[in-house]
Amino acid sequence: MKTILITGASSGIGKATALRFQSEGWNVVATMRDPSAGRDLEQLDRVTVSRLDVTDASTIDAAIATAVDRFGPIDVLLNNAGYGAYGPLEAFSTERIRRQFDTNVIGLLAVTKAVLPHMRANRSGTIVNISSIGGQITFPLGTLYHGTKFAVEGLSEALHYELEPLGIRVRLVEPGMIKTDFGGRSFDFAMDERLSDYAPTVEAMGRLFGKLASDPSPPEVVAEVVWAAVNDAEDRLRYRAGADAQRLLDDRKAQDDAAFIGSLKALMTG
Repeated sequence: MKTILITGASSGIGKATALRFQSEGWNVVATMRDPSAGRDLEQLDRVTVSRLDVTDASTIDAAIATAVDRFGPIDVLLNNAGYGAYGPLEAFSTERIRRQFDTNVIGLLAVTKAVLPHMRANRSGTIVNISSIGGQITFPLGTLYHGTKFAVEGLSEALHYELEPLGIRVRLVEPGMIKTDFGGRSFDFAMDERLSDYAPTVEAMGRLFGKLASDPSPPEVVAEVVWAAVNDAEDRLRYRAGADAQRLLDDRKAQDDAAFIGSLKALMTG
């Protein structure tokens, strides 16, 4: 029986993926900063809920030890924990800038590094990193968020080369707009009334997001793509999740910078 460890499993994509793999007979280690949020998951067979804060190394080590002690080898790591910081760069304190990168990038690397010795010893395993369409394209005011997701794309591609000879696969999943709490507790918006010069861009970005997020996919769509990526025998790195992700990433690939950026500007003003 195989085992998956998931970060950020209390809601959204992480929780949907936990339910998907559990329904297929897998052992699931559902980790989250507050384990009390996972009480419903813990009622299920073959599910362990553990505390894991990707910015706290001691919780990472403890969660992995719990997983190995209960289920044995970790076959799949899903790096899902993260959030989005949006707003003018000037509005963010250095502390908030670091928090965004510590969570979305450094935390992902820390969990991956902690799991790798187990996978390397077994000469097998799959690491799935949740990226975003925002790791291939950018939206205004997303300097921090897109910076982290572009980093996830790059580090995942590099790890793909590094780990393949050891029998460890790396997968990138790139969701579009998903119906999760990304706009709630997983969203960090910064603005300062003294930065009124940015107000028109903030308003335009609101219009753009409203159009792009008018029909978001449910998190189960991403969970299904994660399932497919884990079980895909092909040597493939990137997987898109959601019809809008397919469309936007195809458009980005087909157009030069001026054309694609111009199309987004038109949506912001229209």
